[in-house]
Order: sequence, then structure tokens, then C-alpha cells
Amino acid sequence: MSKCFIPLVIFFGTSNDILFGQNLPSIQLDRPDQTECPFITPKNYIQIEKGFVVENFNKTQESYSYPSTLWKYGVNEKFELRLLTELVSEKTNGNIITGFVPITIGFKTSLFEENGFIPKTSLIGHIRTSKIGSKEFHTKYIAPSFRFTMQHTLTNKMSLAYNLGAEWNGENSEHNYIYTFTTGFSLTKKIGWYTELYGYLPTNNNADHRFDCGLTYLINNNFMADISGGLALTENSHKNYISFGLSYRFKPIK
Repeated sequence: MSKCFIPLVIFFGTSNDILFGQNLPSIQLDRPDQTECPFITPKNYIQIEKGFVVENFNKTQESYSYPSTLWKYGVNEKFELRLLTELVSEKTNGNIITGFVPITIGFKTSLFEENGFIPKTSLIGHIRTSKIGSKEFHTKYIAPSFRFTMQHTLTNKMSLAYNLGAEWNGENSEHNYIYTFTTGFSLTKKIGWYTELYGYLPTNNNADHRFDCGLTYLINNNFMADISGGLALTENSHKNYISFGLSYRFKPIK
């Protein structure tokens, strides 16, 4: 999820203890899988999650995101603000349209901490604007979405996470239910691996089921790289995708 370039002076202008994550737990991301995590961005920190994606819908249609960016700001220990921006090119039968998708604004709020069978749980709410973007990608209506994101710690090297929610497309009143189910593994202190099933359940169409997997590499406590890819499991799914991402957080200089 990413898009815009952040001047290096902002990133490298932070203090060393913040930059190298001496005072905070390791950065927690909402990418590269489709499962959003329940963790909140630390108070007063900005977190930027960038993803470059190539996606094949079918034999005649593909999309490039370079990149999409999820911007997050920690308001307090229970609440973060979110902004999603995305520059894309869509190719259909040889014709290419490039522009900015209407921006999405939203929040994440923590609901429950993990306690036995009760997972760590948060609620994410988004509204995609209809006109704040390139004209070619405008929609008739604003498009809301929401999801509950939950995570269980199975062992000190394995976790189980899942999302349930719904989203609208901005073109009509129909909506898709969303589900994700992912298992994460710590291969080393810096390398993580996940496998995931996810999909969409339209109100007036067949279910769309997909699979993906990927690797993450923790460069330092505030900086992570990732690579992932996915495949269709049903005929109406997008054919495949591959993605590369960079994510980091910092505390703005006062």
C-alpha cells in the first residue's frame, strides 16, 4: 500500500535511538499479506508502508502500482489515523490508463488484548473518496469499508491471524464480504514467512477465493522489507500478483 516519495532527510533526520528501534518493539505491518494486523502505530510516530505491485487480472488486463502507500499516525496507545494513496497504471487490451486512485482515509482502534482464547482484536474503518484523485478513476459514490482484525500467539515463533469485514466499490450499493486467514512464522530473528487464504463474498455473484505467501526481512526495529505473491483459486479471481515493499516508522522532529 504505498505511493509517494518521502525525502530522505525526514527519515535520516530522526535520532539514532528512534531510527534503530532501541526503545520500541519491532515494527508491525499491515502488509504484505491481505490480513491487516491488530497492532496500533506507537503514539506520536508516523509509519509508512509502501508496496509496488504487478497484478494480472486475466489475459487482456493487468495493473501496476508504483507504489501504493499506507500512511499511519499513532494518536495514542489505542488509536491511529490512516491515509491510503496509490498511483496505478491499468492496461486493458493494449490501452493504458495512469493516475491516482481517489484517496482513502480511515482509522484503526484497539478493542481487546489477547487473553486465552480471546484474540488481540482491533477495528479498522476506511472511506475511499470518490473525486480526490485522477478523473479516470473517479467513482459515483464514496466507498466505505470495515474489518475486524484478530491475532492469536500460538508459540514464540508462530501466530495465527484473521480478518472479517465488508467493502463497497463506489459504483453501486452492492458490497463484498471479506475474509482472510493467515499463519505467520519466525524463521530467524529477522526473517518471517507467512501463508494465507483470503477472498471476497459478493452479495450477487460467485465467491472469489485466493492464496498468497511471502517473506519479510527486519532490517532494524523501524525498517522492514518484504516480498510476496499470490494466485487465483477460483475462475473469477484475479490471475496472480507479485509485490515488493519497504516500510518504516519515525517520530517527527519537534
